Amino acid sequence: MSGLRRVQGWFAAVLLVACLPVQAAVQVLVVSGLGGDTEYAARFASQAGHIAQASRSVAGDPQRVRQLSGEAATAAAVEQSLTGLAGSLRSGDLLILVLIGHGSFDGSEYRYNLPGPDLTGTRLVKLLDAFAPGVQQLVLVTTSASGALAKPLQHAQRVVITATKSGAERNATRYAAQWERALTSDEADRDKDGTVTAQEAHDFAERQVADAFKADAALATEHSQLNGEGAARIAVALLGAKALYAADAQLQALRGEQQQVEVRLAAVRSRKGSLSEDAWYAALEPLLVEIAKLDQRIDAREAQLIAAGGAR
Repeated sequence: MSGLRRVQGWFAAVLLVACLPVQAAVQVLVVSGLGGDTEYAARFASQAGHIAQASRSVAGDPQRVRQLSGEAATAAAVEQSLTGLAGSLRSGDLLILVLIGHGSFDGSEYRYNLPGPDLTGTRLVKLLDAFAPGVQQLVLVTTSASGALAKPLQHAQRVVITATKSGAERNATRYAAQWERALTSDEADRDKDGTVTAQEAHDFAERQVADAFKADAALATEHSQLNGEGAARIAVALLGAKALYAADAQLQALRGEQQQVEVRLAAVRSRKGSLSEDAWYAALEPLLVEIAKLDQRIDAREAQLIAAGGAR
């Protein structure tokens, strides 16, 4: 093979590698707080359950999704969960935290209403700041008065979504219901790629809340906001075929192998300037062949899962 033809073939393969999914641990914690009455309590628990279920598609392992509801959703339980996750997540991993329920703001401190002592905004910030550098965080606070947390929660590696624009918007919010809808249907998936991102889910929920107030001919009592970079890159739910095989152990193992080869490939690429052209290609070729074979095995496994899903 001539040098030019080698470059063309291997350049296409390197582009394929660049598009491979990044393997990172995703941990999800969904909390539903006090309802104040049975109707709200049931609504919050239901929303939390559906969101947690949908989140399993991006977490992969169901054990990486935890839900705290009812009497189990205490400030101590939330603190224990976040402290444990802070000890296990590493740079490149993702934490998704969803808080559903009622909140309050007295002008200086936000409080998330939970059985027993409330969880304060000050304490929540400290818990989230304790995560290792490089851990990406998506924090969704759907409660009333949640806008009071927008600034305190700002962080370079944190995307923060609040259901209200300030602590002064104190009515029960509609945002959580629309976020749930965004994760459990294909309505929010604007580009129809089978992945709902945090940006897509927020944009959808924001539109639906605004439309609901208009339909009721009512003055909007909540105005959600999103702060932080990277919401368009954070997947919050997978749909269709993607959801079908997201938790498949065989695919996870194959993708893990792919990632390891990709790391080796990056090391070879970094040596291009110190190797002759023939030596560089000789080191590169077996890795690209290995990746291509893994890609074929992944395609075959995905086809099996899709066929099995369609046969049900």
